[in-house]
Amino acid sequence: MYIKVKRIFDIFCMVIFAPLWIPLMAMLAVLVKTTSNGSVFFKQKRFGRDRKFFQIYKFRSMYTDAPKDVPTHLLKDPQAFITPVGRFLRKSSLDELPQIFNILRGELSLVGPRPALWNQDDLIEEREKYGANSIPVGLTGLAQVRGRDELPIQVKAAYDGEYAKKMNFFLDIKILFQTIICALRGSGVQEGGPK
Repeated sequence: MYIKVKRIFDIFCMVIFAPLWIPLMAMLAVLVKTTSNGSVFFKQKRFGRDRKFFQIYKFRSMYTDAPKDVPTHLLKDPQAFITPVGRFLRKSSLDELPQIFNILRGELSLVGPRPALWNQDDLIEEREKYGANSIPVGLTGLAQVRGRDELPIQVKAAYDGEYAKKMNFFLDIKILFQTIICALRGSGVQEGGPK
């Protein structure tokens, strides 16, 4: 039942905050396009709810010769592939803003487990233990406000499982506010993954 409420809430937020996100996205698109070669947006195959795949959208934050479909934490030297503007976008999490399109299409919710890469089998299988693959994936989630890139796979999956059990409107609101604080601080962003 709550999943239907989540969908209504997602659309409501997209409409209400359109005067903010539309001009911001336009400004960032110009910034990405004018500072490095390549497309404005980056598309990547991701693992969604009920083991369905979809294409996620982001602002391109890496050079065009960066390896495709490789999690950042597995790159030998991720900083070498990230553009100067991309560093700012990733640190502030503004590179995720185009996922508003995914929310509008119903592929993503505002809050839920972050969608794994299509080939990120370790995270997918770990989440399966907690039932976290059967709920909507999200723009942000419990794992993102409790450590994000600093967390090992097992801990991320456990937080996703905790969210799957407790999922409710007030928890979503709490996570959204915590996400804003984390984004302003640049908390949990660690290129190269947990050490």
